Amino acid sequence: MEQDVMQRIASARAGMSKGQKRIADYIVNNYDSAAFMTASALGETVQVSESTVVRFAMALGFDGYPGLQKSLQEIIRNRLTNVQRINLASNLTEESALVSVLKSDMANLRNTIENTDTKVFKNAIQCILSSKDVYIVGLRSAQMLSQFLGYYLNFVLPNVKTVGGGVLDAIDQLMRIDENDVLIAITFPRYSTRTVEAVQVAKAKGAKVIAITDSNLSPIAPPADYALMARSDMASFVDSLVAPLSLINAIIVACGLSRKESVASYFEELERMWEDSNVYSIKDAEAAEEKKL
Repeated sequence: MEQDVMQRIASARAGMSKGQKRIADYIVNNYDSAAFMTASALGETVQVSESTVVRFAMALGFDGYPGLQKSLQEIIRNRLTNVQRINLASNLTEESALVSVLKSDMANLRNTIENTDTKVFKNAIQCILSSKDVYIVGLRSAQMLSQFLGYYLNFVLPNVKTVGGGVLDAIDQLMRIDENDVLIAITFPRYSTRTVEAVQVAKAKGAKVIAITDSNLSPIAPPADYALMARSDMASFVDSLVAPLSLINAIIVACGLSRKESVASYFEELERMWEDSNVYSIKDAEAAEEKKL
């Protein structure tokens, strides 16, 4: 639950020491700042020792301060504006950006691997393969993910429909979805209201829903039949979509492997068409290389 940490603080406050109460009051009133403070910085702010901050976190049932900090960050993930995000990353420099961003992306991938339920993943794949029509919705920053998934899944299945933000509203494009179909909904903080509404429409019409999102706190996770989690923790105002894209790659590959023969036949025909239409300039590239030699 999103407010679990606040409930813990409220329940335990009466038995806290004066120093711990100062920490509790500061967090309740300034959780958006506290979520990104070190234990030392938080202690200095409320005039208690770093060890008092650590003991406070453990008294709430966390293994240490990082657990408390992570819970606070989860609360505000969907509330930060881009201005707040870039302010939180003000300690980054141009020189440190490369390493910091790559390390953050690597951490997101590790977290995704460790927390992906392989049984849920397998069931989601079977749901996609057995559905009459596969609808995909992802808006705003998630739109590139939905387009990527739709593009490659179209090579595997003949019944893929990517819902976009064009002339027709996303909800309008789901009017024909029914109990034989599946909606793959993709959203990450800040969560798209229209994507949440699309999930509600799909569920109301009896369709299955596969959520690709960041955590159980996401508004599309609880109503989904299958929720696949990929971390998207940002290093700045830019959403990290490395782990979500990797998860989507896994979905495409898994679906392709289950339809290996038909996909191979489809690509053989496509290759002939591409060659006839000169879609790729391979021959020109080869000719250029020969001239160099």
